[in-house]
Amino acid sequence: MDAVRLIMTSRRALAGSKGVPEMMTEVWQAQALAQAIGSRLAVFGPPELRGEALGLTELAGRGCGVIRTPDLAEGDLRAAQLTELGDARQALMHLGSLLGEVGIALVGMASGADDETTYWQCMEAIDAADESRDRVLEMLRRLADRDEVVPEAG
Repeated sequence: MDAVRLIMTSRRALAGSKGVPEMMTEVWQAQALAQAIGSRLAVFGPPELRGEALGLTELAGRGCGVIRTPDLAEGDLRAAQLTELGDARQALMHLGSLLGEVGIALVGMASGADDETTYWQCMEAIDAADESRDRVLEMLRRLADRDEVVPEAG
C-alpha cells in the first residue's frame, strides 16, 4: 500500500480512537509508520533527503519505544503494509500533518493522565513526535530548495 493511503488511514484511526489505550495504540502506529517511511526514504529517496530520513527513522523509533508496544492482530501493523512511497513530497506533507495530530492527541492524554507513568510516556512521545515532524519539515524544505530554478546569468 502506498504511504499517503496508509497515513490517511492512520489519521482517521487516530481521530476516531476513544480512550487512552486505543489512542496510545494509534500514536504507536503513527510513529511506526513514520519510522518505516523514513527508512524507505533513506534507502530509496532523493539523495538530499537521506540524512534527514535516517534521523526521522531514529526519532520515530524512539517515539515507539517510549510507548508500550500494542498487541496487534497479524496484518494490523500499518507500517508493515508500506509497499511504495509514491510522491515523496505528498507523503511528507501528509506525514507532517499526522505527526502534528499525534502531538495534539498526546497533549490531551497527558493533561488528563490519571497516573504519572502515562503522563511521562506522553511527554516523551510528544518530544519524539515534535522532533520527527521537524525532520519532515526539513525534508520538505530541501525538496523545495532542490526544485527552485536558478536563472542562468547571461
